[in-house]
Amino acid sequence: MPDTLTDPHAPAPADPGAGLPPGAARLIALLVGSAFVVILNETIMSVALPRLMGEFSIAASTAQWITTAFLLTMAVVIPVTGYLIGRFSLRTLFTVAMSAFTAGTLLAALAPTFGVLVLARVVQASGTAIMMPLLITTILNLVPAERRGRMMGTISIVISVAPAVGPTVSGVVLDQLSWRWMFWIVLPIAVLALGLGRLWVRDVAERTAVPVDVASVVLSALGFSGLVYGLSSIGESASGDAPVSPWVPLGAGLVALGLFVHRQLRLGERALLDLRAFGSQAFAVAVALVVVAMMALFGTLILLPIFLQDVLGLSTLRTGLVLLPGGVVMGLMAPVVGRVFDRVGPRPLVPPGAVVASAALWLMSTFDQGTATATVVGAHVLLSIGIALMFTPLLTSALGSLPPHLYSHGSAIVSTVQQVAGAAGTALFVTVMTRGATRAAEGGSPAAAATASGVQDALLWGGVVSAVAVLLALLVRTPAAAASAPQPAAEPGTDRSRAGERGSDESASVS
Repeated sequence: MPDTLTDPHAPAPADPGAGLPPGAARLIALLVGSAFVVILNETIMSVALPRLMGEFSIAASTAQWITTAFLLTMAVVIPVTGYLIGRFSLRTLFTVAMSAFTAGTLLAALAPTFGVLVLARVVQASGTAIMMPLLITTILNLVPAERRGRMMGTISIVISVAPAVGPTVSGVVLDQLSWRWMFWIVLPIAVLALGLGRLWVRDVAERTAVPVDVASVVLSALGFSGLVYGLSSIGESASGDAPVSPWVPLGAGLVALGLFVHRQLRLGERALLDLRAFGSQAFAVAVALVVVAMMALFGTLILLPIFLQDVLGLSTLRTGLVLLPGGVVMGLMAPVVGRVFDRVGPRPLVPPGAVVASAALWLMSTFDQGTATATVVGAHVLLSIGIALMFTPLLTSALGSLPPHLYSHGSAIVSTVQQVAGAAGTALFVTVMTRGATRAAEGGSPAAAATASGVQDALLWGGVVSAVAVLLALLVRTPAAAASAPQPAAEPGTDRSRAGERGSDESASVS
């Protein structure tokens, strides 16, 4: 029997719902499950900060490094993944990524000091950073264009739902157990994924022998880490806790990033991160919208727990449960939106999604001490619906508009932008909230009322930013590459049957 991963002329299966090469569904399921677990850890520690402060006798500004170190590592490693995916096999990268994540998880569970815990988070993040670009590139190489929407819907579950349910998971665990159990629970899952990966994962993408440009790696690390650290510390600076002015790392990061961009454009095909992907208007517009969506998602993930606990007086567990319905709705909608996208394209989905998300943020800007918990749940669910309508079409349109040789670079760009946007959203919302709350407290408002005022100010700015997304959404078009994408059932030997296979390694198989 022909192997459709290695034979571009092999006929497609008769079942239209099974238009994947043999073993591909199993491989994608493993990558999705693994990516969900590792991305979940990005936000799982946010609710545990008070526990860490008490156990290790550290200040809030120090405890924040448990998240900041994770984000910094992601910002440094992700831009290099485009090169790594082109240079090394899928199996090698998956093994390295899951081994690093597993080792970091074990070290975190056993960490005797806070410094060791931060080191463990760095090791975890180094594996996490590789997983998302690896998953996206694999899907682009294996899945026919007309089925990518539903697959990207699955990826959206990882990107948006995993961070959203992180606080819920941590709230449930912390209600009954030590913070260390958040790592002990994840550890056997990581070990299982690593073992299955050694059995199932095979190469699916073409590899190149382009040498790594050391100067690009250094500039990338300085640029993106400077931006993420600077943005992350703006909130601390607003409350007077930042160890250094955020403008120092921000300025250094912007300079290094400018030099990095200049060097990538000059290197062309030898670039560490090929920025020619932005030559596609569909990619550029979609990335801009992803920035706004991620800012809104991470900003609200930071603000809503503060509002629920400090203003409405909810416990950690109840706070996690209030945020759960939004994550569940987003997860349920993602594959449905993907299937709809495959039929109608992005335009009927993205603009309405932007409007719904914007309406949710404007509604949240009215929250005060008298707001009912049900209203918070409803607004969060509404925001989740809006983001779900946007994420899958944007990812599919952005990456589907690129030629196969830019798949790995496009996925690395999108993943990097998500990290920077998440840090920017957190910085914007926390800074505005802190300053608003301080101003209200100085005016004589009680602590809860002052916090509510700050949250209102921050979400009002979120509404303004979301209005920009509504305007950008009107520019979304079905990318030409996707519109003319080949169908899997084309007659053997035709141009149509060969298109889209160029990114596959013809000597590889999945079984």
